[in-house]
Order: sequence, then structure tokens, then C-alpha cells
Amino acid sequence: MRSSHLVPAVVVLLAGVALAQSSTSPAGHGGPAAPAPAQSVGGNVEHGRYIVHEIAMCGQCHSPRDEQGNILESRAFDGGPIPFRPPWPNDWAIYAPRNKGLPGYDDAQAIRLLTEGAIGRDGRQLKMPMPRFHMSKQDAADVIAYMRSLQ
Repeated sequence: MRSSHLVPAVVVLLAGVALAQSSTSPAGHGGPAAPAPAQSVGGNVEHGRYIVHEIAMCGQCHSPRDEQGNILESRAFDGGPIPFRPPWPNDWAIYAPRNKGLPGYDDAQAIRLLTEGAIGRDGRQLKMPMPRFHMSKQDAADVIAYMRSLQ
């Protein structure tokens, strides 16, 4: 098939797939089709656990602490006050949000956060002291798989 014929064939194929999906209803109940679930990044949970606990040390900021400064293990990754301050005035975050399960982040946003230097859901860079990670996509997928496993 010549390349000039390939484009119309692909368009017709995609249109047919879209039409078939839009006319399908869940369990044949005549209503609109249920939205497709978000595609999983397919990471390795154990490797993600290693990165989170031993390399990135996410729990150091994203976990609350007791009066002696010890992390409350039963509430790990539930968010909490940043346990340190910068030695000079700047726009520093004073609270780290819950990151258990990565609430509010779809997989694409979470990949961007971990691979492109702490870019948040809104497309802006997160405040320090959030590290400017530049993980490989596989390491990021592993971290996401582990954090989602904690829900």
C-alpha cells in the first residue's frame, strides 16, 4: 500500500474504533459507556519501595512526626510539616502533602513530577525543598507503583 493511501485507511480505522467504543454500554444497560480506567505505568513495586525509602527518602518530609521528631510509622506518607527550614528567607514549603497513593495525580502527571524536575499537576515547579528529580521513566514508574500500592 502506498503511503498516500495509508493515512485515509488509518483515519477510517480510528473512526470505526471510536464509534464502536462510544456506542458500547456497560453490561448492556443502554446508557453511555463507562470511561476507560487510567492506564497503569506497570512499575516494579519492590524496586519502587527501595527508591522511596533508601534513595529519595520521601517519608522524611511526607510523614508526620511525634514530639521527639520520630516519624509516626502508622501514618507514613500521610503528609506533615517539613521538619527543617532554610537558613535564609525564601519561598519554602512548610507542609508536605500526603503522597500515599499519589492522590490527585494521574500516572502521566506523576511521571512528569518525577522525571522533569518536580513539575506539579498544574504545570508549575513545586516549592523547595521538594527535590528536582530527573528519574528514568522506569524508576519513576516503579516509584508510582509502590506509592499506589500503599493506598
